[in-house]
Amino acid sequence: QVQLAESGGGSVQAGGSLRLSCAASGYTYSSGYMGWFRQAAGKGREGVAGIYTSGGTTRYADSVKGRFTISQDNAKNTVYLQMNNLKPEDTAMYYCAARTQGGLGFIPLIWSLYTYWGQGTQVTVSS
Repeated sequence: QVQLAESGGGSVQAGGSLRLSCAASGYTYSSGYMGWFRQAAGKGREGVAGIYTSGGTTRYADSVKGRFTISQDNAKNTVYLQMNNLKPEDTAMYYCAARTQGGLGFIPLIWSLYTYWGQGTQVTVSS
């Protein structure tokens, strides 16, 4: 049974930093992709960052490039999202997601390509 457990959300002022963690269990972590998504109130789910767990290749949405960094600790089956220089528009519920099968040839930032989801953690950035 695949499970994803997120932690690390909170409230910060603009310009601050937060690090989200997502611990995965129940499958072979190194076999697919992990992604971070966010959903602001009244908006759709947006892909923020993704990582190919086997090779460590990453991909980012334009809105977060240069500010957010996705990384992983394969020994702990954990993926991280380091968020720096946070802006009020980053306020959202953040979700980690897992796609346990690889072989796409690209790192997906489309939510429908991910199978498993965490419960979400709230990030609030005040101006």
